[in-house]
Amino acid sequence: MINLSNLSPQPGSTKQKKRLGRGHGSGHGKTSGRGHKGQKARSGSGIKLGFEGGQMPIQRRLPKRGFTNIFKISYAILNIRDLNSFDDGATINRESLLAAGMIKNSDAQVKILGDGELTKKITVDVDKLSKSAQAKVEAAGGTVA
Repeated sequence: MINLSNLSPQPGSTKQKKRLGRGHGSGHGKTSGRGHKGQKARSGSGIKLGFEGGQMPIQRRLPKRGFTNIFKISYAILNIRDLNSFDDGATINRESLLAAGMIKNSDAQVKILGDGELTKKITVDVDKLSKSAQAKVEAAGGTVA
């Protein structure tokens, strides 16, 4: 019967810890696997990420360019032709577009552009529409909220 007191790992699945500095007969004595002298042989040593041996690192040699605008608004962009997949009389908003899988990010604002033709009479309630998209929605008998 197997219980917690007699469980053991599979053979070969565990290894013994490498014991350093336990005499030259162990194979890891004297310098304990660190080689001879040098920066990596010293205690407390460690080379930082990006360190190039004292040479000016590449992230400091390259010039800084531009900036990140923290007020940038990202839009999920759709075209009028994409809205033909909805039923007649449907209301198009962020939730319905998410449910249909047409946009991925629920936080992004939605903008509809006027490429293509619209054959359905729909109500559009999104953040932005281009003038041509608005004209095509109204020409098809739909409304813009």
